[in-house]
Amino acid sequence: MAENREFFYRRLHSLLGVVPIGLFLINHLVVNHFAVYGEESFNKAASFMHNLPFVLALEIFVIYLPLLFHAILGVYIVFTAKNNVKRYNFVRNWLFFLQRFTGIVTLVFIAWHVFETRVQVALGADLDYGLMEGILTSPVMFWFYVIGVLSAVFHFANGLWGFLVSWGFAQSPRSQKIVTYATLLIFLVVSYIGIRTLIAFAYGV
Repeated sequence: MAENREFFYRRLHSLLGVVPIGLFLINHLVVNHFAVYGEESFNKAASFMHNLPFVLALEIFVIYLPLLFHAILGVYIVFTAKNNVKRYNFVRNWLFFLQRFTGIVTLVFIAWHVFETRVQVALGADLDYGLMEGILTSPVMFWFYVIGVLSAVFHFANGLWGFLVSWGFAQSPRSQKIVTYATLLIFLVVSYIGIRTLIAFAYGV
């Protein structure tokens, strides 16, 4: 019974990592990418997302609760998983290790990012271009965000590979190879979108 419960929780953990958390990550980075086109463009996009109907309910039930479950179970998995990187030195085992490592980095990054944005907005700050510009003009925070974005995107892309394999969508060696290249492409494209956005906020270019 306990094994069935753990199997269910891990499947749910995997599913939530892709839907809705992964989709929200992509949406969030794409919306932020409007900063590349200027302050007014970003402010319009951010205002549109902030003023969606039932935005608070959407944030709680589509983002925060799934993210909280995924994070708590993810931390448990990190500290109970058996990593064999030193014994079995091959790419997939290193990716297994990096998945756990970037999960912890991403959790720290998200907690800080939420504090710097959502919590500050709740305390009266404006959700606009100036908020992120003020954060990212600090070199320390810029590189912190670079590391955080890369960790989050890697965690999603590599987690997507695991999801497609464990859920039976990619069982054959050929299909797994295709999925590997596809998730690598996703990592590169989404990382570019995220880093390009950070550069726009920090340097105005």
